Amino acid sequence: MTLELEGRIKTKLPAQGGTSARGSWVRQDFVVEYQDGNYMSEACFSAWGQERVDELARFNDGDAVKVSFNVRAREYGGRWYNDLRVWRLGAAGAPAQQAAPQAAPQPAPQPQVPAYSAPAPTIDDMPIDIGTGEDDLPF
Repeated sequence: MTLELEGRIKTKLPAQGGTSARGSWVRQDFVVEYQDGNYMSEACFSAWGQERVDELARFNDGDAVKVSFNVRAREYGGRWYNDLRVWRLGAAGAPAQQAAPQAAPQPAPQPQVPAYSAPAPTIDDMPIDIGTGEDDLPF
């Protein structure tokens, strides 16, 4: 699942790196402050890989950004941890990068109103109580 969020970079944490069985790795976490209804909220994102860390280096604290990310979870020691992994980071309000050009958007189809041949009902069409000759309405 891919999600997007716009906000301001509150802080960038120091980059971390190391070597694993799969080779060397680098990651940098950063906190984005965003409007959530009437309140400000914060989310901590992880930029994995040198390319994402370089993207993050273009921005400073206080810059407005648009973050595209995936949510991941993992278990360690009987506890579960969530991870918000960035896969694209850009300036807020910038147009999204498209993999392929898209056709112009088509207008939504207008609902068709059925044509009725019968006239609208009148007061004379209302049912009446046959036993008394009066209608059964309380007013």
